[in-house]
Amino acid sequence: FIFLSMLLAFVAAYVLGEENYGSNMNKYYNMLNLNNYTGISPARMRGQQLMDAGLIEFADGSHLDTLKSMGFQNGKIYCVAPITIGTATLANYDFWAVGTNCCSSNQADYACENFNNPHANGGLRLMADSDRPFYRLAVQQAEATYGFKATHPLFFTWTVDPVNTVVSWRQSGRNEYLVWTLSYAVFQTFIVGVASLAFAKLGFS
Repeated sequence: FIFLSMLLAFVAAYVLGEENYGSNMNKYYNMLNLNNYTGISPARMRGQQLMDAGLIEFADGSHLDTLKSMGFQNGKIYCVAPITIGTATLANYDFWAVGTNCCSSNQADYACENFNNPHANGGLRLMADSDRPFYRLAVQQAEATYGFKATHPLFFTWTVDPVNTVVSWRQSGRNEYLVWTLSYAVFQTFIVGVASLAFAKLGFS
C-alpha cells in the first residue's frame, strides 16, 4: 500500500508539475531572463537596440496600425500588425503585435488580442521559436505590400498591463502548486482511512 501510494504521488507530481511549469512558470522565468523597458517610442527606437527586451511598455499614444497588418498561412494563419505612434508613416517598423488565426491571409483585418483596446500599450515578447519564422514571413509580405521597411522586427503579444500579466503567471503557478498539494494531501488521508478500515476488517475476519 505504501509503495502504491508513493508511486501515485510521484506520477501525479510529475504530470501536474510539468503542466504547471509549461503553462505558467516557464514563461515567467523566461521573462525574468530578459529586460523590461518603459516609455519606448516605436518611431525613435530600433529592434536591434532592444534585442534583450522581454517586456515593453510603449510611449503614450502608441497603438496598432491594423491597416498595415498582414497574415501568412501555413496551417495556422500567422497575423502581424505594426506597433506605431501618431499618424505619420514611420521610416522603419521594428515592433509588431502578433497572434494566430485572428486575421485573414488576403486583407488587412488584424483582430488579435487587444487590437482595439484603447488602454493597451504594452508588449510581451514572443518566446515560441517555432512560430517566429512564420511571423517573419508575414512581415516580409507586409513590407512588399505596403512599401515600408522592417529591418529587425521584434514580435510581441499586445496587452494592457504587461507587468501584471507576468506577475499573474507566477501567482497562477504558485496557486496551482498549493491546490494540487493540498488536494493530494486530502486524497492521501482518505485512502489511508479506507485502507485502515479494510485491514481492520481483514484482521477481525
